[in-house]
This record gives sequence, C-alpha cells and structure tokens, in this order.
Amino acid sequence: MNRQISLGLTMLAGIAIGAVAVQALHAQAKPFAYVVSEITVTNQDAYDKEYVPPVLKSIQDGGGKFIARAGKTLTFIGAPPAPRVVLLQFESMDKAQAWFNSPATKAAAPIGEKSATFRSYAVEGLSP
Repeated sequence: MNRQISLGLTMLAGIAIGAVAVQALHAQAKPFAYVVSEITVTNQDAYDKEYVPPVLKSIQDGGGKFIARAGKTLTFIGAPPAPRVVLLQFESMDKAQAWFNSPATKAAAPIGEKSATFRSYAVEGLSP
C-alpha cells in the first residue's frame, strides 16, 4: 500500500513540475513581429538585379520569412498601398529590428533607394 501511495505522489509531483515548466515556457514566448514594406519601383531592371539579391540574403540571414510578396492587393478604406507590398515575419520585434539594423540591410538600402521608394514599418503580433 505504501508503495502505491509513493508512486502516486511521485506521479503527481511529476505532473506538477511539468505544468510549471510549460507555463514558464509559455510565459517566455514572445509574439512574432511583422515587417510591412510598401514599395514603388522606379527602375525595375536595377531593382531586380542590384537590390533584390543582397536584401534577400539579409532577410534569410536575419531569420525573416516571407508571408506576402508583391501579390494582389485590395483597398477597403483609405488610400491604396504602393504597387508592391511585402510582408515579412520575424521571431520577435527584437529580431526584426536586428535585421533592419544589420550591416547587410544597411548596405542594401542605398542601392534600393536608387531604383525604388519605400515605406516600411514593423508591427508586433498578438502574444501566443
């Protein structure tokens, strides 16, 4: 009988420790960050050949993931977006900011500004 009680208490203790660990991990989870870029390309050839390759590499190196990339847009209210809209996802706002401030992204920016105009901002998603 003592053995069954001991086993039961051990199981309950294990469940309690597991539940606490799951709650701690869940509490540490940061919401995703989304970078929205509205782009008006003024020189398509230069944009494609000179800007896109280095900025794509910086996005990959920074852990970014494309959610939308120059697809069809539909305006419901207000002014329409720029002709090209890109939506990136990062693990957190810190990761998005680190990507934007990275040397690779900073080096690509002046190249892009020669062939397009940009409006970019980051939005923090909902907490998990």
